[in-house]
Amino acid sequence: MNRNGEKSRVVERRTLVVILFNLLAFAVIAARLYFLQVKEADKYKMLSDENRISTRFLVPPRGLIYDRNGEVIAKNEQDFQALMVAEQTPDIEDTLETFKKIIPLSEGEEQKIRKDLKNKRRFIPIKLKDNLSWAEVSKILLHAPDLPGVEIDEGLSRYYPYADIYAHVLGYVGPVSDKDKKDNPLYMVPGFKIGKSGLERYFDYKLQGKGGTIKLEVNAYGRVMNEIERNSGEEGQSLTLTLDARLQRAAYEAFGEESGAAVVLNVRTGEILALVSTPSFDPNLFTNGISYKHWNALLNNERTPLVNKAVSGQYSPGSTFKVVVALAALEAGVIDLNTRFNCSGGLDVGNIRFHCWRHSGHGSLNVVEALKHSCDIFFYETAMKLGIDRIHDMAVKLGMGNVLEVGLDNEKAGIIPTKAWKKARFGTSWTHGDAANSGIGQGYVLVTPLQLATMLARVVNGGYAVQPTFIKPTEKELAKVKRLDISTKNIEIVKRGMFEVVNGAGGTAGRARFNYNGALMGGKTGTTQVRRISMKERSSGILRDEQLPWRLRNHALFIGFTPVDNPRYAVAVIVEHGSSGSGVAAPIASRILQKALQLDIK
Repeated sequence: MNRNGEKSRVVERRTLVVILFNLLAFAVIAARLYFLQVKEADKYKMLSDENRISTRFLVPPRGLIYDRNGEVIAKNEQDFQALMVAEQTPDIEDTLETFKKIIPLSEGEEQKIRKDLKNKRRFIPIKLKDNLSWAEVSKILLHAPDLPGVEIDEGLSRYYPYADIYAHVLGYVGPVSDKDKKDNPLYMVPGFKIGKSGLERYFDYKLQGKGGTIKLEVNAYGRVMNEIERNSGEEGQSLTLTLDARLQRAAYEAFGEESGAAVVLNVRTGEILALVSTPSFDPNLFTNGISYKHWNALLNNERTPLVNKAVSGQYSPGSTFKVVVALAALEAGVIDLNTRFNCSGGLDVGNIRFHCWRHSGHGSLNVVEALKHSCDIFFYETAMKLGIDRIHDMAVKLGMGNVLEVGLDNEKAGIIPTKAWKKARFGTSWTHGDAANSGIGQGYVLVTPLQLATMLARVVNGGYAVQPTFIKPTEKELAKVKRLDISTKNIEIVKRGMFEVVNGAGGTAGRARFNYNGALMGGKTGTTQVRRISMKERSSGILRDEQLPWRLRNHALFIGFTPVDNPRYAVAVIVEHGSSGSGVAAPIASRILQKALQLDIK
């Protein structure tokens, strides 16, 4: 009995232990379920959402660019691109092969795709093909079941309606490259474009805008099922430039087949009304990545269409520089209106004979007459008496020798030499011959067309240091423009000389004169020697510069302003290897200034 009772009590205790253990286990499971389902519900909901929700960056519309009258010169157009998300593509190789059968890919495009697949995280979409037509989009959508992870993205592509006319000003946008900084998350978006050159690059931070995001619900195959949330971001700021589209076209077309550059300024404000460089290129070719064929053709063109000659071209200014020398000499008191030098056609400087362009000579001239006839002897004499350092100081005061910082790529400073500059550069002393050459804008002197236009504007506006700009200055900014320490009387003497160049009997630019409703033009011609005609060439019958091969001919220059009595517009023109400033560059400038007067640009 006792034994049975003890056995019964043992069984009861064991049963109790099992029950208690089961109760404890149940309690632990219940507590865990409560923790997971109640306390951690938000966390696991979030993890679940992450498995079915895809977050993408939205590219904001790029800001538009307008001319001064509201004409759109850089805009956005709808385009389509095919993207692939690697983590949503079970067999990447199979998907790529299928896509290539539908939409052919170049070798370069396929290499880029494989590079992106290797370098980018699997959840980031990569571009398969952009700039798709409606027909191509339809083909891809038709084969959607065979292309897991592939989707069509609708976006905007940059378009330049004026093509080559604005190429050197606006520049272009292009795909993000390995060299570009990746601190902006937008740079990871397939097909995102950034400013690569010109004002597109300079104002890129404004034009880009701020990216948005979109949350999409996707199924197990990566297909977008629903849009959950959208934050559109901010579209880029638009820009209004000082350029006039009508004048820009006229300036570009005035060159015809010639190679060169022109810059037109409002002399009172410094606003750039037109800036062209010819020949040019179509910036639309760069938007989606230029082909090797097109790139090679541009690169190997002897007339350098990729170079913005208006700011990157450095040229000897030739006789246009006589305006600077004359003003510097008048200001220094080295000459005055009554000073005369005799031109017999040549001048001995040391043991070197310096010639005037007119070998028979000009006779006795004062500064106005010397400008009118572009007498070299007068300016040899003047420069040697004046000295290069004082010429340098006046040139710099008028905007030469420094970068003017208008926002364009590769703007050059040019060279306005001094005695110290030559010593540091070549280890030799300055000579009278150096001074004589500088007096006619040759030798070491180099300038850009933009600098020539700025110099002329500062002279004819009465000596105000206007700064060339593509953005209209405010009244407050204009009020701060300083008046240069230059005598109004001396400015008027130089202006009189430029008036005679065009309108006086025997002036070097007489064929370019006009009278537009009473408005006349003043200016200064220039021709810079590329090289002399050799004796061998002369013996073969080559007697004139125009008979030389194009690349060996002289450069032709002209600076002009109008109206003479109340200047509003200044223009600088260079025609590369144009042979004659008076015969080629001056007529181009004349047409451009007459167009400005016709348009009455305020």
